[in-house]
Amino acid sequence: MRRRILVLVGATVLLVLVAFAIPLATLIRSVAEDSALSGATSQARSLTPTVATGDRAAMQPVVQGADAADVTDVSVFLPGGDIVGAPAPRSRLVELGLLGQSASTDAPGGREMVFAVQGTPAGNAAIRVFVPDDELYRGVVRSWLLLAGLSVVLLAGGLLVADRLARTLVDATTNLSEVSERLARGDLSARADPEAPAELGVVAGPLNGLAGRISELLKEERENVADLAHRVRTPLTALRLDAEALRDPDESARISSGVDGVQRAVTGAIEQARRRGGESRSADAAAVVRERVEFWQVLAEDTDRAVTLDLAEGPLPVGCARGDLEACVDALLGNVFAHTPDGTAFGIELTGRSRGGARLVVTDHGPGLPPGSDPTSRGVSGGGSTGLGLDIARRTADSGGGRLALHSPPGGGLQVELELAAPAE
Repeated sequence: MRRRILVLVGATVLLVLVAFAIPLATLIRSVAEDSALSGATSQARSLTPTVATGDRAAMQPVVQGADAADVTDVSVFLPGGDIVGAPAPRSRLVELGLLGQSASTDAPGGREMVFAVQGTPAGNAAIRVFVPDDELYRGVVRSWLLLAGLSVVLLAGGLLVADRLARTLVDATTNLSEVSERLARGDLSARADPEAPAELGVVAGPLNGLAGRISELLKEERENVADLAHRVRTPLTALRLDAEALRDPDESARISSGVDGVQRAVTGAIEQARRRGGESRSADAAAVVRERVEFWQVLAEDTDRAVTLDLAEGPLPVGCARGDLEACVDALLGNVFAHTPDGTAFGIELTGRSRGGARLVVTDHGPGLPPGSDPTSRGVSGGGSTGLGLDIARRTADSGGGRLALHSPPGGGLQVELELAAPAE
């Protein structure tokens, strides 16, 4: 688009300049020629009274002075054949002048002009003035160069103005395209430039309004999801404790398994809703992990689990949404409670990475993983449940530019290592 505008404006300006420059250049040449010929005519007329006297002695200094005054050659042909002034050939034009006819014609190297002087005592005389080409077109080349330079400046100025106009239009159009693409990717903070040209500003305003309205609706959804998360987790935790207090181990295991399934399903639904909500892709891992650990410590105390904490001081910014990180930490800690017996100790370590981001390690001293199992896959678990928790953790790691790894420590149990990259700049 920008190139097309430049080509269009450049071609238009060039055509206008050609339409004016060529006639103007011709006019400059004609004016210079007319000026030189007018000067020669005036010079000849000023000599006519002196030549008409026929006094050679009187006209000699006058004619020689006129000849020496400029580059034109001034010659006076007397009736007897004598020449006063610059030497010159007796051309056919001079013969016509001696016959009483004034005339002019082009000659090699310039223009020859002959003025007849009648009424001298000895007969007709002729004043010949030869104007060389250098005098005839003096200043024409300089004027043409000036005209060409001015044309180039005007053309460059036109292209510069057109480029700025085209850049404004192209930048505004590109901005709208980029904003639309960012909105399509879920970046609801994208806004079009309201200072766009009027035609594009008409589109930018409603687009920004649409993005703002979507942000408001998703904000309301996130608030509802957060409220749902807090409302559901507490009764589920209480239900788990009640199930574990049952005397019948089979009944306790059955109810606990059902609670695990409900908790994972709710966590999955919450996680998906948060992803649709377009939250900021940055969170403080130290603050989130500390907050979720405090939540789960109540259940750890009730189930006689020793908790070892090694949490780095924040902030530790990571490249994932706060809601996603909360769901991930809950999933990792929930798996410890779901797949290890009561009284099983576990540890939580949070450290920063040298290249930015954070590293979270959750280690338990439970039975560990069955051989050949992959609990990070949906629908697969080492303890008979859905395995959704580690699947959520894996997807959180992938979306945050990190990784999830499972290890079996030498002393038994399971170690889950989650690395999250730093936020994108």
